[in-house]
Order: sequence, then structure tokens, then C-alpha cells
Amino acid sequence: MELDTDIIIIGAGISGLGLAVQLVRKYGHRQFEVIEKASHIGGTWWANSYPGCGVDISAHYYSYSFHLNPDWSRKYPLQPEILEYYQGVADKYDIEKHTKFQSIVTSASWDESSATWLVSVTDLKTAETYQRRCKILISAVGVLSQPKECSIPGASSFQGRIFHTAEWDHTFDWDDKEVVVIGNGCSASQVVPVISEGDRAVKKVTQFARQAHWVLRRQNPEYSSLYRWTMRWIPFAMRVSRAMQIFYAEMDFRSFPIMSGAPIRKMYAQYVGNYMRETAPANYHQFLIPKTEIGCKRRVMDTGYLECLHRGNVELVYKDPIEEIVEEGVRTKSGRLIRADAIVLASGFQVEKPLLTLNLRGEGGVTVEEHWSDFSEGTASAYFGTCLSGFPNFFILMGPNTASGHGSVTYLSECQINFTLGAIKPVLNALKAQRSTLPVIGRKADIVKVKPDAERADIDMVQDKLKDLVWSSGCTSFAIDPETGRNTTMYYDFQTKFWLRSLFIPWKDFEFSQSLPTATALAKKSFGVGSWLTVSTGIAVAAYLACRIGPVQWAL
Repeated sequence: MELDTDIIIIGAGISGLGLAVQLVRKYGHRQFEVIEKASHIGGTWWANSYPGCGVDISAHYYSYSFHLNPDWSRKYPLQPEILEYYQGVADKYDIEKHTKFQSIVTSASWDESSATWLVSVTDLKTAETYQRRCKILISAVGVLSQPKECSIPGASSFQGRIFHTAEWDHTFDWDDKEVVVIGNGCSASQVVPVISEGDRAVKKVTQFARQAHWVLRRQNPEYSSLYRWTMRWIPFAMRVSRAMQIFYAEMDFRSFPIMSGAPIRKMYAQYVGNYMRETAPANYHQFLIPKTEIGCKRRVMDTGYLECLHRGNVELVYKDPIEEIVEEGVRTKSGRLIRADAIVLASGFQVEKPLLTLNLRGEGGVTVEEHWSDFSEGTASAYFGTCLSGFPNFFILMGPNTASGHGSVTYLSECQINFTLGAIKPVLNALKAQRSTLPVIGRKADIVKVKPDAERADIDMVQDKLKDLVWSSGCTSFAIDPETGRNTTMYYDFQTKFWLRSLFIPWKDFEFSQSLPTATALAKKSFGVGSWLTVSTGIAVAAYLACRIGPVQWAL
């Protein structure tokens, strides 16, 4: 059965773009399509354009290892600069010509007779739905792509603007307006300082918070021209700088084991707690200083948040939660009415939902949800965060249990990309062998899938190891499923261990095979021993005659 393309990649964010580029760089392969729901490359860095949005990992560490950038303006750049970087990567490798923007995958099913994926795609501009057939399907939708919806009663009655930080309404002018911000995680802590200062400051921002976060000191000076010159022209300067940042980040993992990391966490808590007390208003100390272990929840880098709480137009509410949203604003549990021109939801993302929205069906028509019910009590899981048994030729980037509490998401994504490239190489060989007139060296199998026993053993091992780490110390975290207590998000070890696993793939955990159509096609093109001897002898004789007779006589 004819393919529309060899590979479909769902998502053009960090992972999807990285995989597309590496297909070109490492394999010279361009028979792929990228399906992206937005109108631009960049994924989360295109979606999140709220005021103050920036990265909390050093830019040199956050960059792709294959595309380092000597021109970062500062250690922690803001969203426009990060987005420009990813656009530059896409432009260099001409990825956009393979990308279908403003399109979503609505379903995909495995066709066992042809060993292909039949993918339904909807064009959001025209509402047209069409099908594409591919050999390999990659989910690169990420865990931060589905904002949590507002669950507060009365949202539909609000007369002002209401929007999530990941869907920021840029038509809203907050100058001298009253704004309610719901949440106090990373996004909220970046938004509030920006909208509450300067000539265009809000009249009043009221922030509602339920849980305290450890807020770490973060200095973010601009890089000097000398530093950028050094990064560009001194051999290996960027590599050495990046390696040092990776090393220091890796050392932070030593604080994560519940028992052995306790002294380190105690030291961290004392240092960070002192900083928070010195910086934030005293009347907020009781709430702001967490009672939970540092590292149990995602740590927040301070971008001026603690200092902005001193401003007269900023109020933090933590004892009187919102009861309902009304026409004029929000009403709290005590009955207090807080008027608002806009309500900003900084309430996080649905970390398990993105994969389910793809409506995948593997062997026997089994859905991902049914698979998880069988393997992990209905919670998200995957072998190496990448593979699901019963879903051949399907790979997940930034899947379950691949996040790190101490390092770069780009680093982990590249590891999964390398793992995926290794796993699909036999499939690409099989495709190439069917199209090429020359022999293709290497294993040729058009079906690759992880074995069920291997998947079950891997996810059980991951959960077992996570029980001894800080995320299991008792805090409420998006990483922990509230019903089962399973950790669906975090990786259990140093990032270097994750990298090593991506290099040395345990092939015994996988099953490679050929579908009947592929086996038939390869059999027709294969040479027998006699054919190989005939061709080899012919080449040898021709070479001998060319040498003995001479080029002129040979031509005559």
C-alpha cells in the first residue's frame, strides 16, 4: 500500500523540531511531515507569550547540542529570543516546507495488514479532515500543551476578559486596569512583576494562591560583548561552558533521595528561606515559606516576584479562596467582591491529556487509555517514556516519566530523539531497500515494537525507584496522580543515566519483524548467492581489463 510519507511527527515544538532536524542531519531523510496546531514553529515558546515569559534554565544548556548559540543576550533569555532561536534552527534545515500548520491529528489507527499508521488530520483553517498514511508515527505534543480549563463556578457570567497565560490575550491593555491572577507557580511569578510596574502598570493586581513554592534567587545579567565573542571564536568555549552547567545541574540531583539527600535539602531550605524572608513583605512570610520539602514541587526562579509584593498595587490572597466568578469579578469564600477587568489563569496544564486527545488505536484496536488501564492503573506510562507495547512504530517524545527536577528539558528530549532514531533505523532501512537499486546494509524490518513484559518491568522499576525520591515526600504536585499515588512525570535518576540509556538500547526488549507486503517486496529485490557472485565477478573482470588493456584501448 502506498505511503503518503514515511514519518508523521505531531508537534513542532522542541522535541518535534529536534527530531525533524536530526532525521535530516543524521540520516539525510526528508520523507516526513510535521503536523502543528499553531501557525508557527516553537511549541510552548510560541503559545506562551505572556508578559515576562522566559526560561529558567541557562540558555546554553537549554540549546540543542547540535545547534549551540554564541549570541544569547543573557543567561536566562525571554520568550521572543528563545522563539527566534528555534525559528533559526527550522530555517537552517528547511523544516517548514515539511510542516502543515494550523492542523491537528484527530485520530490514528494501526493497520496490521499493511503495517502502517492511518492518520486523520483536520485543517483548522478550512475544517477539512483528510487522511495520511505513514510507516512511523511520532507524538511530540509535549506535556505543557493543554492548559487547564477554568473549573470555578460562574466563569461564563464574567463580563471582562478571562484567559490562560498560555493563551494570553494581547488585545488586552492592562494599563490602569484591575486584574485577578489565579495561581502562583512559574507563570504567575513572571506575569505579576511585569504588569504591576512602570508607566503602564495595572491599577491593582490581586493574586490568589493555594500553595507555597520555594522561590530561588536568580540573577540574570546581560552577557558582555567579550563573553559572546569568546563563545563564538574560542574553540570549544561553548562546549566547555555547557558541560560545566550540566555538571552543576547534575549535582543538584543528590538532594532528591529522601534519606541521603535530607542534609542537602536542609541546607537549601535554610538558604532559600533566608532569601525569601529578606526579600518578601513580612506579612506574607507565614504563607510564602513552604512547609514541604524543597524540590518536592517545582522550584520557582525569582524574576522580581518577591520584591513586587511590596508594591501598593499588588495583593496576595491565600486565606480567602475564590468561591465563584461573577459578572464584575470574583467573590471569595468570605463574601468579599474583588472587581476585575480581566482574570488571568496561571493554573498549569493537563499533563496526561495531550496523548489521549490523539485518539490512537494500536494492535487490535486498543486505545492508549485502555493500555494504561492494563499496565499502570489508568495513569500515563511508557517504556523509557517513549514506547507502548501493542503500538508498533509509535514513539513518544517528552512522554511519561521523562521530566527532570534539576536539568534541561532539551537535554532529555535529545536523548529520546537519539533513542528513537536508533529504534527506527531498521524500518528506514527496509523502506530504502524497497526503493533502491543498490543493496542496503543493515537490519531491515518494517515493524518495531517493545515487548509487553519489557514495558511492564520498566514502568514498575521506575515507580519503585521514585518512591525513594523527594516527590514522594508528601507534597501535592502535578507529578503525582492523586488517585493512585503514581508519579507520572518525573525521571528517577541523573540525566546522564538517561543519556546512557538512550545510547545503549537493550535490543532484547524489542521485537523486529517484516510485514507480508514488505517481506514480499524485499524478496523480489534480493540477490541470491549466485547473483552476487556473478555481479562481483563481472566487476572484477571489468576492473582487470581496464588496468591491463589501458583506458584508450578499452574505450576503442
